[in-house]
Amino acid sequence: MEIKEALIRFPIIKQFIKFFLVGVMNTGVDLAVLNMLMFSFQKTEGLAYSVFKAISFFVAVVFSYYINKNWTFRDSSNKGANKKFAQFVSISIVSAFINVGVATAVVSFIKPLVGLEFISSQLWGNIGALCGTAVGLFWNFVGYKFIVFKK
Repeated sequence: MEIKEALIRFPIIKQFIKFFLVGVMNTGVDLAVLNMLMFSFQKTEGLAYSVFKAISFFVAVVFSYYINKNWTFRDSSNKGANKKFAQFVSISIVSAFINVGVATAVVSFIKPLVGLEFISSQLWGNIGALCGTAVGLFWNFVGYKFIVFKK
């Protein structure tokens, strides 16, 4: 089966690809805000890192809502818009715990555990952020598709 045929037969694949691309853009927004905060305050670990990561995550969530609503899931209806946004935020809050928890665990525990002290704290903060993003990806897709933007 060709890729084009698979996308036609299984529209969820096309939707997941769009979701993934939006996720790449979200990750860019997330990392830009995270790096701006780490650079501005010269803090790359501990409680400050967790707070910065939470802030950057939620900035990306707001961006994500509008792109996913209008492009990925093509939901042009304004009916129940407040409810949908509340559901989106609720799923994203669970995702935030997953994302920030994984990122913080990677930054705080993995680096010293496996002896990667040669990696800069700034780079390691980004690696932690990417790990958190990867783990939350599937949770978000399922929640947004089957709860927020269900047809």
